Amino acid sequence: MIYHKWSVIGFMLWLRYSLGCFRPWRSLNSIYARHLESPGTKAYSRQEALIMFADFTHVEISTPLGHADLLNSAVGQRHRGLVLSLVRLLWPRWFIRTFFPKRGLSMLITAYK
Repeated sequence: MIYHKWSVIGFMLWLRYSLGCFRPWRSLNSIYARHLESPGTKAYSRQEALIMFADFTHVEISTPLGHADLLNSAVGQRHRGLVLSLVRLLWPRWFIRTFFPKRGLSMLITAYK
């Protein structure tokens, strides 16, 4: 598993740490590196993952929604607060499941040599 760059969580982090801080030019790479898990965390697009696995004969990639994408579970301590508590109540889970079912944070990869 590696992190999926174009995920619902990536969009939420961009809203909070880029647009919400009046810095819409900040890249997703920068936001993931500073605000997801430990410093320097990276996330990859499907194309970038396929390039990393170019030497394999068969590669399957899936990016299913998980509990974090749907805000169904507790978040890390540094993300807790009143705003996130309100967002969790209003988070459009049915909309995300319906229209963005392949935009999960976890990119699951099966590859054969």
